[in-house]
Amino acid sequence: MRKTLLGLAGTVALLLGLTAPALAFEPVNVVHTEKVQVGPYDLTVGFSTWPVKAMQSLDFTFAPEDGITGKKGTLTVLHNGVEAEDDPLARHPRKREVWGLDIYALPEPGTWTMRFDVEGPAGAGTGELTNLQVMEQPGPPMGLSWAVSTIPLFGLIALIVIAWRRTRTAVD
Repeated sequence: MRKTLLGLAGTVALLLGLTAPALAFEPVNVVHTEKVQVGPYDLTVGFSTWPVKAMQSLDFTFAPEDGITGKKGTLTVLHNGVEAEDDPLARHPRKREVWGLDIYALPEPGTWTMRFDVEGPAGAGTGELTNLQVMEQPGPPMGLSWAVSTIPLFGLIALIVIAWRRTRTAVD
């Protein structure tokens, strides 16, 4: 009983000891910002990775100068002038005082535009972050990445088949 309680206390201490330093770090590290005038509002667009590359997940933050309280907005993402996505702005899940996108990836390289429509106490406004250059996807092509990553799966299947055949012939 004493060993069990000691083990449980050690486990709890280890868990609390490892989570405390993790809580001390800011959850979203913004490394680059761009300013956008959205009607009467100054909006700061933050990027967790710069330069932006296609198929690379990053965090976007959208912070009005005087906060998001009492405001609502819409983000429209355009690729080469064609609307790719249109969503309401929501709080960032790990940085609750701003709007944002968590672990979001732009799917293709090229020129992107982010259009913001914000409504608040000072009225409604529209603004755009234009000419956001998205570079080629980092690393090898997607097909090659998938092909290499499936090698362990095929090895596991071969191991299971060999083990199954050996045990089946020994029993028969």
